Amino acid sequence: MKKSIKIKIQILILISLMLVSTGFRCKCVTPAQKELLQPIELTWWGVFEDQADLNEIINDYKIIHPNISITYRKLREEEFETELLEALAEDRGPDIFSIHNTWVEKYISKIEPLPDKTTMAYEITQKSLGVKQETIIEVRDNVSITPTQLKNTFIDVIASDVVKNNKIYGLPLSMDTLVLFYNRDLLNNAGIPLPPTSWQAVQESVKQLTFQDQSGNLIQSGVALGRGKNIENSPDILSLLMMQNGAEMTVGKAVAFGAIPPDFPDKNYNPGPEAIRFYTDFASPTKEVYTWNEKFPNSIDAFAAGQVAMMFGYNHHIPYLEAKRQGKLNYGIAKIPQIEGRPEINFANYWVNTVSKKSKNQNAAWDFIQFATKKTEAKKYLEKTSRPTALRSLIEEQLANDALNIFADQLLTATSWYKGNNSKAAKEALIEMIESINEGSDVKEAIEISSLKIQQTIQ
Repeated sequence: MKKSIKIKIQILILISLMLVSTGFRCKCVTPAQKELLQPIELTWWGVFEDQADLNEIINDYKIIHPNISITYRKLREEEFETELLEALAEDRGPDIFSIHNTWVEKYISKIEPLPDKTTMAYEITQKSLGVKQETIIEVRDNVSITPTQLKNTFIDVIASDVVKNNKIYGLPLSMDTLVLFYNRDLLNNAGIPLPPTSWQAVQESVKQLTFQDQSGNLIQSGVALGRGKNIENSPDILSLLMMQNGAEMTVGKAVAFGAIPPDFPDKNYNPGPEAIRFYTDFASPTKEVYTWNEKFPNSIDAFAAGQVAMMFGYNHHIPYLEAKRQGKLNYGIAKIPQIEGRPEINFANYWVNTVSKKSKNQNAAWDFIQFATKKTEAKKYLEKTSRPTALRSLIEEQLANDALNIFADQLLTATSWYKGNNSKAAKEALIEMIESINEGSDVKEAIEISSLKIQQTIQ
């Protein structure tokens, strides 16, 4: 009898040890576990993704967390900010929202930064003592990516944009860079076998690709450069030219592209203004490279219509061109031109996903964003959308992809610059500067006015 009791006690002790060793694994559900298993409805607002682009990631997450549902809403880019700000102000905003990489400072007071960890409950079905199946609850503390790990995982420019005061304010699914789009037929007709790889070569190509009628009106442009309003992303193109030429866009929180950088080797050459002159020359009738004016439609529409041989754009412009061309536009994509003898510099343009400070589900929202931006999940999204990666570990794969290798080849040298709390106002100031120079304003004076306007957004 005593032996039987002793055996039963040993069995009970063994079972107890097994339960303890699994850490929170038990048939019973504690109040804390019950709270984590409550149904959660996450809302996500974005601009460029369609629901179909995200379904696989969302479904993968729901398999792990069946109590969490994620509803995605796509808004038009031109209405996104207004709608988002109104919704956040009225406490009806989304849990997760996408913002442009240049908007982080503007939205920082509305964002809940990535926590050190997310605590999530998992329902696990397993056999009990090798016979009966039972569902157990396991609570895990998922340690979040750190700023240092982010630098090693994502492309360099991302850390400089999303890390503020050693806190992470967003994570991207992809990253875009400016590239050169060219009309193969127009280059072939001009006897140009390959698109230009340097800005000097762009100047030479333009002379062969620009045509005027007997009245001096431009009827074909060699490249969409020189103006501000009717050239898509003109502030990005001009910013890239200045940075490639050695200008410092900002020093600390001071606008500096109009000044010679302290460490610039030639104290008699100001790289910022010279890059601006180079850009605006393409819209000056007195210059040999004159090829663009205010009478052209938007550069993308002009390119799609075969009116311009070369333009600069992003990966996200490809669907628009494909829809516009209807099989008639024979175009190619090449790397953005560089300045010979200088280090390669490219221009980054991307969106990050972040969590609202007003969200009641911040824990789950950040857990989902980290899940979605991991290699295995991000890869599914990238393959579906044909977009360039933001992850270092996927660059090699995209270099072997004919549709993405141009973009992938530019990712590691991509950069951006700090435009303050209102990047839209900063871009408008650059466009106004370009237009004023086109109308005859002094370059130095135009730069001073533009710099003052941008400085106001930074302060």
